[in-house]
Amino acid sequence: METITRIITPEEAGSTVRHILKAELHFSSHAISRLTRAETGILVNGVRSRTTRILEAGDILTVETGDHRPPRTAVTPGNWPLPVVWEDGHLLVVNKPAGMTAHASNFVPDTPTVAGALAWERGTEFVFHPVNRLDKGTTGLMVVAKSGYVHDLLRRSLHTPRFYREYRGICVGCPQPLRGTVDAPIGRNEASVVARMVRPDGVPAVSEYEVLAQGDGMAFLKLVPQTGRTHQLRVHMAYLGCPLAGDWLYGKEEPELIGRPALHSYALKLIHPVTGESLALTAPLPADMERLMKDMKSDHI
Repeated sequence: METITRIITPEEAGSTVRHILKAELHFSSHAISRLTRAETGILVNGVRSRTTRILEAGDILTVETGDHRPPRTAVTPGNWPLPVVWEDGHLLVVNKPAGMTAHASNFVPDTPTVAGALAWERGTEFVFHPVNRLDKGTTGLMVVAKSGYVHDLLRRSLHTPRFYREYRGICVGCPQPLRGTVDAPIGRNEASVVARMVRPDGVPAVSEYEVLAQGDGMAFLKLVPQTGRTHQLRVHMAYLGCPLAGDWLYGKEEPELIGRPALHSYALKLIHPVTGESLALTAPLPADMERLMKDMKSDHI
């Protein structure tokens, strides 16, 4: 079980354990309640402690960050390739292949899942906490927390400088201007069970784009989501009149070009929520997107 250790400073002396857990370490009330029931959930100077204890300067507070309960729903393990590109005791980052969903879904039954691949490798007791979920067809970097506590901290930092995500995409046509920001609210498309659309009563959605190369009727894009709406980058590119290549839902299905929407989670920069370490990771373009770019011209490639 992973833990956090904190040495109480003179400024924190006089605070209760509960205050430090909530105000400084950002545990939720529900998480604190679970910790109090665990034998080694909360220790002060190596001894099990109540949350009402008054702390003194120099006290060593140790708190478990792992989950104290099994997964809510059973995960079906599957022997599916899932490269792990970075990992420590609190989180991991995978390079998700196309055709894999985060969780099992009624919309796409019998599909390989990230949860199932991790359960196959690490056992069914591994509690899966996806932070930045990727669509089934989207490839690239995806962060998975190893506890509800770390998951909550990472979700709070999404779309802030502490958690930066950058995508690469290939669209049909070329947006004008070559660099810009799409600020267009997104809501459900009432004509579809799964599709979204730009609509004035939708929730705010902002995406940045930049054309890095173009040729053969397509453009290679840098895409940065400032918000996290379902299908956001796909919807915004279609809104600009340049849907992603292969996007059967918002553009045109073209299996001879690519068998999925041409979208890749390329770069990730984040501040580790427990250690404070700065992480900067990239995942190379998959082969199907590389093939689409063979005739494009740019110094960026």
